[in-house]
Amino acid sequence: MRFKGLVSFMIMLKIGALAERTATSAPTIRYYEEIGLLPKPGRRDSGQRAYGEDDVRRLTFIRRCREFGFPIEQVRSLVAVVQDEKRSCMDARDLAQQQLNVVRGKLRELRALERTLAALVESSDTSCAGGPGPDCVILEDLGAPSGSRGRPDRKLGHDQDRTRLRRRRAG
Repeated sequence: MRFKGLVSFMIMLKIGALAERTATSAPTIRYYEEIGLLPKPGRRDSGQRAYGEDDVRRLTFIRRCREFGFPIEQVRSLVAVVQDEKRSCMDARDLAQQQLNVVRGKLRELRALERTLAALVESSDTSCAGGPGPDCVILEDLGAPSGSRGRPDRKLGHDQDRTRLRRRRAG
């Protein structure tokens, strides 16, 4: 896939039409031009930007890369692979593997967060009497400083935490 093919169609799109064809907003297109991810477009006599099929293909490629979560610098690297015949397809594969590793790391973090939130809800099921908000165990856990209670990396609502809260309420 090259952005500049042997046959280049002579269509000239305004930025709004390019945005519509690529499901990208005009401000995003201007941003990609500003950071050099998209080349500066030609201009019509009226001064309006004029885009062609190569721009449609390149912007579609960039948008798809972003949908896969690639950061801008990796998108820039992928664009470079597309444009340089001397670059190996393995360069693109390595970048995709890096992104896959990042996604898997985020999934692990999200699963840990899910377990912590589930424990928080479960602790409220077992220790919440439905009293006034200021006495709420969940709110107490969420408001506790890190390192004492409510830390997302440990199970919330331990018996000792509930006992401490009850003693404070009682006395």
